[in-house]
Amino acid sequence: MNVRPPAPHPTGVTPPPIPRARVPRHVAIVMDGNGRWAKQRGLPRTEGHKAGEASLFDVIEGAIELGIPYLSAYAFSTENWKRSPDEVRFLMGFNRDVIRRRRDDLHAMGVRVRWAGRPGRLWKSVIQELQDAERMTERNSTLTLQFCVNYGGRAEIVDAALRLAQDIAAGRVRPGRVKEETFARYLDEPEIPDVDLFLRSSGEQRTSNFLIWQTAYAEMVFLNRLWPDFDRRDLWEACETYAKRDRRYGGALPNAVTE
Repeated sequence: MNVRPPAPHPTGVTPPPIPRARVPRHVAIVMDGNGRWAKQRGLPRTEGHKAGEASLFDVIEGAIELGIPYLSAYAFSTENWKRSPDEVRFLMGFNRDVIRRRRDDLHAMGVRVRWAGRPGRLWKSVIQELQDAERMTERNSTLTLQFCVNYGGRAEIVDAALRLAQDIAAGRVRPGRVKEETFARYLDEPEIPDVDLFLRSSGEQRTSNFLIWQTAYAEMVFLNRLWPDFDRRDLWEACETYAKRDRRYGGALPNAVTE
């Protein structure tokens, strides 16, 4: 299949010269601020969600340009069911329609779509679109987009623990052999590596139950820009910040001692 390159940014800006080894392998994004963006303009919250679609697609194109192989987007959390019934209905239909609208473009750029989250209360039409996108793009390798819908980090860990307990009870796993690596194989998408860069828009500084196992050693970057105002330049700014960080994973070199 011939993969088409992402469309250039309207300004003509190109990715910053970050050394290959300093580009994050997996970026997780909390797309926050849609409601506040709409409120500032005297619009209903749903208009903010609509505006955020273009931001996500531009960020995906920017991730491809920079060479990021994995991108996770927090589209609907297990806690979002607490919102008004009207907004929940809108988000269900909106997520379904975004996948349907953007699927062909993502496929053309070589994006592989994966879905993480609980089927549970999701509309069947949303599940169908997610599964169709997974099947259509399963052989793509330019970038893996993990679309997190009805997802919660604690819920994922609970579900993984249940699956592991079932295998232990069935004799397929020996309890004394369970390690972190064993447990990680029971997560929603075990082949997707841990998060290197955790990025949140809107200025809020919390993880909101997103990929909490996978972000144990992620670098956190919080940008004070509402999600509908976001584009690939903000992603690149966060990646430049990430590239300057010293990631030690709990280790450290001895301090130089002067006489």
